[in-house]
Amino acid sequence: MSSKLDQLKSMTTIVADTGDMASIGAFKPTDCTTNPTLILKAAQMDAYKHLVDEAIEWGRSHHAVTSQVTDRLAVNFGAELAKIVPGRVSTEVDADLSFDVEGMVSKGRAIIADYESRSVARSRVLIKLATTWEGIRACEILQREGIDCNMTLLFGLPQAIAAAEAGAFLISPFVGRILDWHVKASGKTFGPEEDPGVLSVRNIYAYYKAYGIETVVMGASFRSMGEIEALAGCDRLTIAPALLDELAKSEGALVRKLDPAQAAKLAPAKMSLDEKTFRFLLNEDAMATEKLAEGIRLFTKDLRALREMVAGLLENSAAR
Repeated sequence: MSSKLDQLKSMTTIVADTGDMASIGAFKPTDCTTNPTLILKAAQMDAYKHLVDEAIEWGRSHHAVTSQVTDRLAVNFGAELAKIVPGRVSTEVDADLSFDVEGMVSKGRAIIADYESRSVARSRVLIKLATTWEGIRACEILQREGIDCNMTLLFGLPQAIAAAEAGAFLISPFVGRILDWHVKASGKTFGPEEDPGVLSVRNIYAYYKAYGIETVVMGASFRSMGEIEALAGCDRLTIAPALLDELAKSEGALVRKLDPAQAAKLAPAKMSLDEKTFRFLLNEDAMATEKLAEGIRLFTKDLRALREMVAGLLENSAAR
């Protein structure tokens, strides 16, 4: 019997959640997604020193500010990843712009322009935006311009509905972080079938399929192989290398858990969300409110660390 990873690939598009190209080459996913945390980690690996060096030299020769160099570095990684995967590469807009519509739109356009200057078509790239109200509005603008967006830091149905109404190409509900909150809040342990993160993604998936929404559902942030198996059949799943390895080494039948026709029968009532309703429903969900804020803080922290690293390298380069 084929591995569970191979079986999963037959029903779900696999996306590698890493900036490590060696891992991507080993597991042969269709797509790849990165974020500031993953770029920071990869940028400190000797194997990718040349990508860092190129960004620093470009920054020095163009008299660029630190944030421009970190953008260059992110696209350096993305352009290399695009050579490995046949599908899409996701690159994240700075987390500290999560409440700035114009800032996110401008950054998204600049990232796409950099990719296109390297002959990586915009159809190969997803711009990652935090699923704040402002991020959703930025998504709406970018999608109208043919720039596809991946709505990240998504923790519940109201965010998913608003993102779909804005025309988002893809959403990334964070399964593991939802679970983390409920474990901490309740002191309980949850099996895959009771996992609040799994149930949230199933609910979103059912809603989308019931109402013919084309936005792609991509489960993210997994804590265990059991969570992944419980979402077998989801449109896409973005999985870290350690769990990809575990799936590749596991045998036995993998049962499809999400099917469009069956899921649609379980969908909640259709909603349309204006800003006031969105903000109220998000506020009513303590988990989603807290995890969204925490996620922005954590990504911003790693982005600042990346900028500090780049600033130090720029200073050393100028001194030589």
